[in-house]
Amino acid sequence: MLIQSQCSVLSPIRLTNPRRRCLLIPRPAPFNVFRSYGVVRTWLGKKKNGGVLVSATEEQSSSLNVQKKRKIVEHVSLLKAKQDLSDEEEKDMLDYLYTTQYQMRGILAISLGRVSDQNPDKYTHAVYMRFQRKEDIGKFYENPFYMRVLKEHVFPYCHELLNVHYESEVEDDIVPIFRKGEEFNFGVEFVLLLSFVDSASGHVEEALVSLEELIVGFPSLIVQSTRGLNLNLSSKQYTHGVVIRFRSFDAFEIFMGSSEYKKIWKSKFEQITRKTISVHFSVHPVGNEIM
Repeated sequence: MLIQSQCSVLSPIRLTNPRRRCLLIPRPAPFNVFRSYGVVRTWLGKKKNGGVLVSATEEQSSSLNVQKKRKIVEHVSLLKAKQDLSDEEEKDMLDYLYTTQYQMRGILAISLGRVSDQNPDKYTHAVYMRFQRKEDIGKFYENPFYMRVLKEHVFPYCHELLNVHYESEVEDDIVPIFRKGEEFNFGVEFVLLLSFVDSASGHVEEALVSLEELIVGFPSLIVQSTRGLNLNLSSKQYTHGVVIRFRSFDAFEIFMGSSEYKKIWKSKFEQITRKTISVHFSVHPVGNEIM
């Protein structure tokens, strides 16, 4: 049985529980440090014009600068389903989207879920995939199996599909590459898509680096984070993407509601963003059905 995760869309600084106030006490951690607890089957730095990964843990490493990296491509799809979508139709759609990883090469990780909250853009479901290289995602869009899944199991239920993908880097190790292990068994997947105003070119990287530096300081809340420039020429309404895996829903709420995050958003992003959308959904191991 595949997972049908619950997810919701929110503004970049909106709290699910606005009355909750938690202060973050930053704990310094290096970039691209990852602690492995073994491989478990799950369902699921800084460059100009490029992507960045932050894998944070409580442990620090003195060999950070010599750590090998591997390029990957992050892919995000946002869907708008029909209002009368039944549970059976939703399960059919999510099951077939999930099984695409077994029908084609290059897909390293996948997670997907349902948007439960009302939002201005009316997106109802989100799909996250990680690919090995840019060539793989090009083949993915044209793969006969995937095209059949869209035709027979997605488009009958959805009237809009937004695709964004970007290149980033991860540690050259099986756990962070394939997003496997105890830390990836549970948590919250957070996706942020942004479009910057034309006059902001000199401040975009500064804003993204500020967010990255905040993320890397909280290994107790965040497992992994990547960001990059949108490479999908057919979906240029968003110029950049960010994907963050939080350790839990509480960790997500604490970080998003913190004064530190709100300060960075207000001082670095608010004046230079044209359009944003953020989505988060719960992640659970294969075999646990969440309704």
